[in-house]
Amino acid sequence: MIRPHHFHHLCIAATLVLSLGILRAAEPLTIAYSDWPGWAALKIAEERGLFREAGVDVKLVWQDYGATLEGFQAGKSDAVACTNGDMLVMGAAGKACKAILVTDMSYGNDMVIGKPGVTSIKDLKGKKVGIETGMVPHLLLLKALDAAGMKEGDVTIVKIVTVDAPKVLAAGDVDAVAAWYPIAGQVLSQVEGSRPLFTSKNAPGLIYDVICVSAESLSTRRAEWAKVVSVWPKIVSTITDPATRPEAVKIMAALVQADAATYEKALPGTRLLDAAGNKRVMVRSDGIDSLFGSSVTVHRFNLQQQVYTNELDPASFIDTTLVDELN
Repeated sequence: MIRPHHFHHLCIAATLVLSLGILRAAEPLTIAYSDWPGWAALKIAEERGLFREAGVDVKLVWQDYGATLEGFQAGKSDAVACTNGDMLVMGAAGKACKAILVTDMSYGNDMVIGKPGVTSIKDLKGKKVGIETGMVPHLLLLKALDAAGMKEGDVTIVKIVTVDAPKVLAAGDVDAVAAWYPIAGQVLSQVEGSRPLFTSKNAPGLIYDVICVSAESLSTRRAEWAKVVSVWPKIVSTITDPATRPEAVKIMAALVQADAATYEKALPGTRLLDAAGNKRVMVRSDGIDSLFGSSVTVHRFNLQQQVYTNELDPASFIDTTLVDELN
């Protein structure tokens, strides 16, 4: 039996719990993002008030890519924009997280670039290639070699940091480098006569980019994340619609302090995925045309390169339910 004074205390406690719940719900969802076209696109939603229109409060946190991953793992953000491979790296390190949306697939903006005079992957036999080992450029190089009927042992790997790719190739220390945008673009503009030998357009689906949410945030604020997912097709439409594209490109270019015309030229190298595109790649399949199959491929790569040593179930890091709800 609850006595009157106990009931009074219970009412106060309930009010406090309710108030704290309201305060918690009022906190914005935080998404850490960095310099990649498929992620810079999120700024459009902020500038045009698309999140607000959807009834969700979102705070975008702009950082270097490495900092976004570290912050997310430390619980400083609710979600991070990352590659599906890095999602698995964080998972192997103990971060419980789920990819709820695929922003894009790399479609040319990741490149293996040869120095002047090197015109094909086969020209690299017995030559030096500068890459950041265990990262996306390494994965792309292996795919390029395989497509040319070659093996990793046919080239000499020179370990570099991706941001140093332009100066390493310019110095003549290597015969080719592999890098992602915008570094790949810097290589091409700074090393006269350099050219792409193989790009992610030659292997669509090898590299997917996702919004990865902490398991805790997804479970406690699922309805809000559903609204975030519902905004994404509107962002894509803003970029693809000729009437709004100039404004969209201007917003993205300003974010990365680039010229809008130059940024426009780089956009085709990132294939943005709308609602239909997300539904297509979030179907279970063994091929890299599926996020599931691609994630198995990159998991094998991570194990081979000893990025981590623990076996994972890549499918356990993918939640298709919010995409399934899209019209």
